[in-house]
Amino acid sequence: MSDVLERLSKLPLRENLRGLQPYGAPQLDVPIQLNVNENTHPLPEAVSRAIADEVFAAAQRLNRYPDREFVELRSRLADYLGHDVNADQVWAANGSNEVLQQILQAFGGPGRSLLSFPPTYSMYPLLASGTDTTYIAGARADDFQLTAESAAAQVRAHRPNIVFLCSPNNPTGTALGQDVVTAVYDAGQESQAIVVVDEAYAEFRHAGTPSALELLPGRERLIVSRTMSKAFSLAGARLGYLAAAEEVTAALRLVRLPYHLSAVTQATANAALKHVGALLANVEDIKIQRDRIVDELTRMGLTPAASDSNFVFFGGLESPSTVWSGLVAKGILVRDVGIPGHLRVTAGTEAETGAFLRELEALLEQDRAGR
Repeated sequence: MSDVLERLSKLPLRENLRGLQPYGAPQLDVPIQLNVNENTHPLPEAVSRAIADEVFAAAQRLNRYPDREFVELRSRLADYLGHDVNADQVWAANGSNEVLQQILQAFGGPGRSLLSFPPTYSMYPLLASGTDTTYIAGARADDFQLTAESAAAQVRAHRPNIVFLCSPNNPTGTALGQDVVTAVYDAGQESQAIVVVDEAYAEFRHAGTPSALELLPGRERLIVSRTMSKAFSLAGARLGYLAAAEEVTAALRLVRLPYHLSAVTQATANAALKHVGALLANVEDIKIQRDRIVDELTRMGLTPAASDSNFVFFGGLESPSTVWSGLVAKGILVRDVGIPGHLRVTAGTEAETGAFLRELEALLEQDRAGR
């Protein structure tokens, strides 16, 4: 690998890409994988068969280009979102990362900037680099919270062209209040900042936690992005989407590649959206396991953050890397997000969650006994 990197350094790579590492969480072959916030519940068999049937039908026409405007899919996504969102306000791409990339291609680029608030989704600066958009790392409080006053002040100070707000936030799992979104939007008025609320984990929110979809009317610079990877158990299908004013989706058509959503992708997503109830049936179980993790980690003397997502971010660890390695040795993979004293774990099935909790507690007891 070092030889490849040496040869890479001799290529005429763009300057802002030199020295960067590609995004990627560890991919280890262990029985319990709780590190990338996947939905660990498999697709219901009836849904898998429905998808297979739709894909088979699409395969009969693979000699032709797919529907470039993916009209059926946009209509089904609009119906799912509700909030009076119509099909012309919906856009989709190959995963929410591509959705965010297209936003940066349309509204970012050389001489323009993106502001987000670390710790947050680690792809944001990489997407900025890939589109030659200047990345600005904002600040959070010591407890990783973000207030409306602080966020708005930073927007006014930096005057970014784009702001990414992750809610629920990754890796902390906490949802932002509507006051944060509206304060950021209003503060960006002077610089005409596009404000993106990344709601990849929206379906896992606690009851009563609102969605930024409620704020769309009258806010032409506001975008709400979603994904089918998490709650829908479709990480392998790669389908992300957004809702925004119609002029925003018109702008994204200027940067999308021709026929960017394959016929197979469209068929898969359309079939899944015909079975929303079955696919979302596991969401409540995942939320139960998430809350179980929070309760048990608190009992163990750790400090889990309140979570509106399908994962839990927790601190209070003397050596996160030691705990991470100890769990891997027991066949359990969680995520070391590089924040001192903290790890992140996906809420899996009841059995997976139970195994994680048992092994973690055993590791903590061994560590305390050895002191």
